[in-house]
Amino acid sequence: MKALMKRLPKISMHAFLIVSVLITIFPFVWVAMMGTHSRSEIFSSPPPFYFGSRLLENYEKLLDIMPFWLVLGNSLMVSIIGTAVTVLFCSMCAYGFFAYEFRGKNVVFGVMVASMMVPPVLTLIPFFLTVKFLGLLDTHAAIWLPLAANAMGIFLIRQYMVTSISRDLLDAAKVDGASDFRTYWTVVLPLIKPALATLGIVTFIALWNNFLLPLIVISSPDKYVLTLALRSLQSVANTPWGAVMLGTFLSMIPLLVAFLFFSKQMMAGLTAGAVKG
Repeated sequence: MKALMKRLPKISMHAFLIVSVLITIFPFVWVAMMGTHSRSEIFSSPPPFYFGSRLLENYEKLLDIMPFWLVLGNSLMVSIIGTAVTVLFCSMCAYGFFAYEFRGKNVVFGVMVASMMVPPVLTLIPFFLTVKFLGLLDTHAAIWLPLAANAMGIFLIRQYMVTSISRDLLDAAKVDGASDFRTYWTVVLPLIKPALATLGIVTFIALWNNFLLPLIVISSPDKYVLTLALRSLQSVANTPWGAVMLGTFLSMIPLLVAFLFFSKQMMAGLTAGAVKG
């Protein structure tokens, strides 16, 4: 009995973790199951919590009601280009705040961090007017360009640099004759890969799941991204929810793949400095 009482906290923790995992993966499994059923089966009572036999039928219907692979390619293009540009620009801005001393540096950095407190919905009208002025309406650049140098990314990478890079290393690079850009590119970037991976995953997910910005700036159906295209199907008469669920599940796969490949780097980036004295 005493041995059981000693193991009770560990057993409780394991049970809690198992329940948490089941709750987390349930939406993915449920969407996958609904993608194999017809509309009538999905809305039956009770709903079918098992895999059906309408997978191919739903796939063909999905291709009939929307250019799925075209909008998937649009989402991939927007997310990949946007992630690459964001990681590059945010790391360059963070390097500037980390490596240089200039008048008003703390004020500028403080204002930038404070801007993270502003709800994005309040900036929609200025954002739309700016995009219209630049002639970027109905272009994919209008989706990823606002994230190219965001405050969260700059703050994340700058804090990682502060906790993991010694200024003596920058001084040594200057003594060796390295230019500022070469120091940034060949010395600093290899040392902050976990932070870059973290920002890359967060940005990729944000761009992939973005619905509000595409809704505002994209009007041509051939330029739709997945979120916008799947939402537009709800206006179709007798919406084929089995096909919609299948498309939703397929749209999750790139996110899962990205997380599986970069999860270790992401965890390292988020926990950097946690044990630093």
